[in-house]
Amino acid sequence: MSLLAAAERSDGPGPDGPESREPLTGPGERLALNGMGSFDWNLGTGVLVLDDAGLTVFDLERAEFHDTPEGLGLRIPADDSARLADTVQGALDGGEETYGAYFTVRRRDGRDQWTHTQGRVLRDPGGRPVRIIGIVRDATAELAQLTALRKLETARAHQATIVQRTTEALSRAVTVDDVTASLTGAGALERLGADGLALGLVENDAIKIIALSGESLEILSERQFTRLDGSLPLSHAVVTGQARFVTSLTRLAAEFPLLADYLARIPYDAAAYLPLIAQAKAIGGLVLFYRRRSEFSPEERNLCLGLAGIVAQSLQRALLFDQEREFATGLQAAMLPRRIPEISGGEIAVRYHSAWSGREVGGDWYDVIALPRDRVGIVVGDVQGHDTHAAAIMGQLRIALRAYAGEGHPPSTVLARASRFLAELDTERFATCMYAQVDLETGGVRAVRAGHLGPLIRHTDGRTGWPNVRGGLPLGLASVFEQEEFPETRLDLVPGETLVLCTDGLVEEPGTAITQGMEALAHAVRSGPEDAGALADHLSDRLWERWGSGDDVALLVLRRAPDPGTHRAPRIHQYIHQADPEGLSEARYALRQALRDWGMPELADDVELAAGELLVNALLHTDGGAVLTMEVLPEPVRRIRLWVKDRSSVWPRRRTPGESATTGRGLLLVDALASHWGVESRGEGKAVWCEFEATGAPRGVT
Repeated sequence: MSLLAAAERSDGPGPDGPESREPLTGPGERLALNGMGSFDWNLGTGVLVLDDAGLTVFDLERAEFHDTPEGLGLRIPADDSARLADTVQGALDGGEETYGAYFTVRRRDGRDQWTHTQGRVLRDPGGRPVRIIGIVRDATAELAQLTALRKLETARAHQATIVQRTTEALSRAVTVDDVTASLTGAGALERLGADGLALGLVENDAIKIIALSGESLEILSERQFTRLDGSLPLSHAVVTGQARFVTSLTRLAAEFPLLADYLARIPYDAAAYLPLIAQAKAIGGLVLFYRRRSEFSPEERNLCLGLAGIVAQSLQRALLFDQEREFATGLQAAMLPRRIPEISGGEIAVRYHSAWSGREVGGDWYDVIALPRDRVGIVVGDVQGHDTHAAAIMGQLRIALRAYAGEGHPPSTVLARASRFLAELDTERFATCMYAQVDLETGGVRAVRAGHLGPLIRHTDGRTGWPNVRGGLPLGLASVFEQEEFPETRLDLVPGETLVLCTDGLVEEPGTAITQGMEALAHAVRSGPEDAGALADHLSDRLWERWGSGDDVALLVLRRAPDPGTHRAPRIHQYIHQADPEGLSEARYALRQALRDWGMPELADDVELAAGELLVNALLHTDGGAVLTMEVLPEPVRRIRLWVKDRSSVWPRRRTPGESATTGRGLLLVDALASHWGVESRGEGKAVWCEFEATGAPRGVT
């Protein structure tokens, strides 16, 4: 819309209405300010009067301007003219008294001039607009200054964002590795406003490059160590404590010939070499590389120095943390056993992992204790808390428990005395613990626990189970509450079975129930290798790293040596838990499969029936599970011997049940099926055995 059209839409008076060609200031007082003129626009007649200064603003000659708005079209581009008309019309329609607008004027030399107009609308008594008077001025310099200010403000806002985002990222860094990850990870260079980065730490009389990020900068790793002799720009900045801003790497290469070959192979134009100063001491150096930069403004130099200060403070905190953590973890490691004793009849593997996060150290521990009569004690425990005090308490408690166990006390007594020892220390800490005495010759396990996670067993057929190990209160609390009762649970570890003990850090995942972690551990044990050391590594890789290592982890894996017999006399073992409803059917299947593999499938029915009767007797009439063993006896006649061992000292007796009796026929069946059977004492319990011959030898009792 043209300016004239805006006037025609204003409903102003016609030719007979008020009219004035005189500008606002009068004939002798027109504005003569540099770059500013005035105008007087009669909306009724459409006459627009410009003074000489106004004509100068529009770069118009008096002869070529005919006092009409259309005359300005020679200098105002169509788009700007339309915007200006909309502004004027908006003021007229809205009843406003003034308006203002910026637009461009195309001067004779082709240059675009920013121009500003400010007008005042005069109205008749009825409120209709009749006249607009105002000024026009050259606003090019004003807008240029405003643009520069806005550019400066934008740059300052960008720099403030760089500082804020860098500070925020480094505030979460705890270790030196965390600092380097914050400076080299995804988006780090963009956050710093740089295209490349090299970070070095002062070590003795050299700078060690610990982080590189950016295209082609990996070649600088060839000079990972640089002597602090000022022969290179970074060492020079560190030695002098003065930053250096370089806008020509070519000239820098001429000054430092040792670096010339490297600088020629990196695609950067400028660099800032910054010393990292913390508490008046240079702890390292930072290099920021840039592309397409020919200068460093004062603001950019201050930004680089500010970033160096932030990095220096973060690195200093991280160095102190790493030193403290190294001391704490060293203390913790010193309190764990240095060597695991060798055992016969099995293998043991232990693993210990410290938490990754924070400077905390925990009170988790493990131990393997040689006991009298060729037995071994195994223990894992966890002292409450995550600090050096917890680690110190752990060391004392581990030694005390080892001493009590080495004296030959039963497991319940060992934990009772350990609880009393902890309660008498000058501490309010308590500890959880799982302790077991294992006889690898017989497979007998006497287990006790004090508020701790029970053991996990992997059977020879790959199944896993959590046996119900009764427990007492945590150590220390049990004595405080005068409940030093730690009931023992008897378990049997058959040859080839594996026992896994761990602290809760291996099964606890933040935000999930511990049962999910226990199931994950059981699955990892089922799918893991048989060797104890390989299985311990497998569990560490699968679980400890999976949970994020927010807690310490102590892990102990004990495997009883397998007993397959020989090629001519093979053997299988299986433990059937008293509370395992599937144990009997799985045992029968294992027997049938073994007899098929050994070439004696014709004995499967008799052996399976006899084994079922003996196992049912053991599970019903004794307090615990039973161990099933089947082996081939090759001499003098190839035959099968079946063993069922339990912990009861009461021998079975053969009875003659009445016709209506529902029990008492188990041994009668065994006697009818087997060629021989008998009972033997085995440690604290007994073993019922029976033999089967393919030749159908006479049956009897031995």
